[in-house]
Amino acid sequence: MSKMKKILALVLALMMLVSVLAGCNNADDEKKPADDNPPVDNNPPADDENNPPEDENPPEDVTPEAYTGPDWEAISAMSHDDASWELYEYVLGDYYEAYEAAKAETENLDLRMALMAIAEAKLLESGAFLPNTTNGGRYQMTRLVPRTVSPVLWGLDTYRYHRALVTKELITAEDLAALLEIYGQCATADEYLTKAKEFLAEHNYTLDNTYRSTFTQGPQTWDVIATSQTEDSEYIAGTYDGLMEYDAKIGQQYGLAESYEVSDDGTVYTFHIRKGVKWVDQQGREIGEVTADDWVASMAHLIDNNDQLGYLMTDQGCNIKNYVKYINGEVTDFAEVGVKAIDDYTLEYTLEAPFSPFLTMLGYGCFAPLNRDFYKSQGGTFSVDGDTYTSGNYGTSPETIAYCGPFLVTNFTEGTVLHYETNPTYWNKDAITVTAINYAFNDGSDTTRTWEDAKSGEMIGCSFTNEILTMAKDEIVEGTDKSYFDTYARVSNTDGTTFCGFYNLKRLHWTNYNNESIGVSPQTEEDHTRTRDALANQHFRLALSFGLDRGAYNAVRNGEELKYNNVRNSYVPGNFQYLGSDVTVDINGTPTTFTTGTAYGAITQAQLDADGVPIKVYDAANDTSDGFDGWYNVDNAKAELDLAIAELAQIGVVIDAEHPIQIDYPMASFSSPMAQEAQVYKQSIEATFGGLVVVNLLDFQDVNSYYDCGYRLNDGQNNNYDVYLGSGWGPDYGDAQTYMDTMYPYGYMTKTLGLWGSPDTTEE
Repeated sequence: MSKMKKILALVLALMMLVSVLAGCNNADDEKKPADDNPPVDNNPPADDENNPPEDENPPEDVTPEAYTGPDWEAISAMSHDDASWELYEYVLGDYYEAYEAAKAETENLDLRMALMAIAEAKLLESGAFLPNTTNGGRYQMTRLVPRTVSPVLWGLDTYRYHRALVTKELITAEDLAALLEIYGQCATADEYLTKAKEFLAEHNYTLDNTYRSTFTQGPQTWDVIATSQTEDSEYIAGTYDGLMEYDAKIGQQYGLAESYEVSDDGTVYTFHIRKGVKWVDQQGREIGEVTADDWVASMAHLIDNNDQLGYLMTDQGCNIKNYVKYINGEVTDFAEVGVKAIDDYTLEYTLEAPFSPFLTMLGYGCFAPLNRDFYKSQGGTFSVDGDTYTSGNYGTSPETIAYCGPFLVTNFTEGTVLHYETNPTYWNKDAITVTAINYAFNDGSDTTRTWEDAKSGEMIGCSFTNEILTMAKDEIVEGTDKSYFDTYARVSNTDGTTFCGFYNLKRLHWTNYNNESIGVSPQTEEDHTRTRDALANQHFRLALSFGLDRGAYNAVRNGEELKYNNVRNSYVPGNFQYLGSDVTVDINGTPTTFTTGTAYGAITQAQLDADGVPIKVYDAANDTSDGFDGWYNVDNAKAELDLAIAELAQIGVVIDAEHPIQIDYPMASFSSPMAQEAQVYKQSIEATFGGLVVVNLLDFQDVNSYYDCGYRLNDGQNNNYDVYLGSGWGPDYGDAQTYMDTMYPYGYMTKTLGLWGSPDTTEE
């Protein structure tokens, strides 16, 4: 067993793989592949930030040291779990060491943030993946009043629409700007909602009570505790309330809790539950009262679904007392786990150690309440009761869950419609502004449908793809002499989700694991071995990352004018956190002080610069990691490939025009924009390397088979790709750890690298 593995073995013993998203779009753990996002404000950087010079800091042309690559013979004889450890240490060992130091700092939170940022630099330098894009940054037109849905970057509150303001008319770009100015002048969310309503009335807008959007694929489960995928949880969020909820000003307000206290040592949180809140079934019939036991039942259910969100209860999150020990069998009495109902209306969480972001986690699905009696009525059981676990029918449809939130699902017909109406017993129904939500099915095959639906009012708005942008500029608004673009178009803000390109380090499938006729690779057995060796090489991975023109890739959706706006250059957004005090850290042997207010991204950039790695991840002038391409550089890409060629030659891998490296890239041909993006990837990589790398586009003709090649897989050994740009991550809570842990051993996103998944038993 490796040294690294021994260090973590006891902590991670039997820990199940973290599962997705993503991100929550914003805060679910993983981020959804859909690109619709409520339009909000954005300030794009100056044009000269978009195109860094191609010869900026190219790697030095040096003769590589002796190179052996991974010991594939030994790795092939290992279990998947052990092989994952071996490859992880080989590829991400420097990141692991730096991140261990960051996680060990629990007292000085500013020092912790700085160490996290340094660890991210090591993560990016590994070349294991390429940050690519985020949501937003596109021209859009909308009926949604900006910032009336919480703009919080983490959790599920950004999918709670009950207090949104929606108009029947499209809102002009001029009025959107005025509303955002009002937002900036208001101290509270309630003040903004009041003034926004006054503004809308004065400018002849009519409020609508229905939020309208589309869905591509409905939830695979309605059990929010048993999923971490945004494609599920975003549709469940409105069916329940949490203990607390972020408002339009990103302030936490009480939800099902009326108050809370924290112990002096910061480890015990006591919540006082709101009395009289009712659980109802899908028909709105009362089935019980919300009590503290609902969170105890929730934790018991989470333990039975530990491979989904359980990681947030470990030291990869808030570290609930005895959670890991219970999972490992070191503690056998569930009553010793740190969640207790002191009485019907008093709930207590106990942590192993202080964790300052704990309250920021409460908007996520793992802290949703669960009505014990209703769950059991659906055939659900709890292993903590000594029963063999089954969820029965619970969560299999909207009929089989209990509701305590603002909405009931009144119609879900897969492939047709998903409709919600107000919960008649909702405790805060007087505050509801949206009384219905309607999602119409759209598989993306009709590329102009969102445009037509947005104009007619069937949708609250739409993003402008290249095709729609042309129509918006050409079509005149009735009764005016101005185009739709000139009247309504505004650039939306980017958010916390980071979509990435991932490199498969341990590929075992060259067709879809569940259907050998789908996603068939043209590679030969010899190609498999050569590609495996190439992707194990850091210089080759960095070459691929430097060789993708992300501006051209992004222009498919955003158009040339905005092609850089939602390009993201780091994993954790550079403006996600700021120092609250001066901090001095070691940067390559030099004590370096970062002053109060320094952004997370500035520290990551400092470490990258000190290491001489030519990646730009943070634009200090605009306080952002978005809006420019800090990776694409043909000279750097070729220099890295030259280093890779020299190293790989030492292990007998020849790369030349007659022997190119074959890269398989999944192409979603059912979606015109995604298919075009795949073509751009192929053209960009092949042009950069002059035929030394060949990209094969694996054709997926429906959304399910495309998801089955990577996005929905919980086991890294089933991935069918070499490079995959179909997944990402969004934060679960307000600390950089929420991103960084996903690349920790057994972290959720490690499966996109071909590592871990449904793990073997971890060795002691």
